[in-house]
Amino acid sequence: MTDVTDRPEALVEVHPDADSLATAVAGELLNRIADAQAAGSVPEIGLTGGSIAEAIHREVARLADDSGVDWGAVQFWFGDERFVPRSSPDRNAGQARAAFLDAVGAFRVQEVPAAAEVATAEEAAAAYAEQFTTQGTGGFDILMLGIGPDGHVASLFPGHPGLDVTGATTAAVHDSPKPPPDRVTFTFEALNRATTVWFVASGAGKADAVRRGLAESGSVAETPARGVRGERETTWFLDHDAAGEL
Repeated sequence: MTDVTDRPEALVEVHPDADSLATAVAGELLNRIADAQAAGSVPEIGLTGGSIAEAIHREVARLADDSGVDWGAVQFWFGDERFVPRSSPDRNAGQARAAFLDAVGAFRVQEVPAAAEVATAEEAAAAYAEQFTTQGTGGFDILMLGIGPDGHVASLFPGHPGLDVTGATTAAVHDSPKPPPDRVTFTFEALNRATTVWFVASGAGKADAVRRGLAESGSVAETPARGVRGERETTWFLDHDAAGEL
C-alpha cells in the first residue's frame, strides 16, 4: 500500500447544506479543468458515484456552458464500478452519463466492461487496468471520492481482501457488503496516483466515517478512506451534517 503519511495534510471545507456543497464542488471542478486546458494539458478526472456525486454532476451540467471547458479534451475515469449489465441503473458510468457526460458531449470516457461483455469481474478489472496504462497518463489530475458510512472508498471495504492488493491498479471485488456484490475497483496503488484528491460527503450518516477518516490516528483496515491522499492536495468537501462530528 502507498505510504501517504508524507503527503500534505488534508484540508476541510464545510458548506451549509448538500445543495451549496454540490454547487461549490462543481464550480471548482470546472475552474480547475479550464485552467489545466489553458496550460495545454488534457485533464484526467476520476469520478465517483452516490447521491452527492450525482448532485455535483448535475451542477456541472448546469454550469457547463459558461465554463470555457473543451469537453473533448477531458478524460474521465471511475474509481469503481458495479459489475452489472450496461443498462443497469447501478452502474456509476450510466449515472454520470445521464447526469452530465452525455449532455456536455464528453467522449473520452473510460468505462469498466459490463457484465455480459466479459465473463467475470476479474476480466473486467484486467481490461480496465489495460485502459489505465494505455489510454491515459496512468494517474489523475483530480480524483473525486465518496466515503461510505463504514469508511469505505471506491469499492475498498473495511476488512476486505482488496485492501491488501499490491502490484496492480485494479481489483475484482466479490461479496461486497453493499449490493451489488460483484464490482471492479481501482486499488490504493492507483488511487494514490492523484495530484489532487477531493472527498465529498453529505449527511449525518457520513459524520462518523468522516471523523474517522480525518482523525490523527486510526487504521486503513477499519477506515479505508485513510489510505488515499493526493500527491499535492487533499480536500474534504462536506456539508454541515457530514462535518457534525469534527
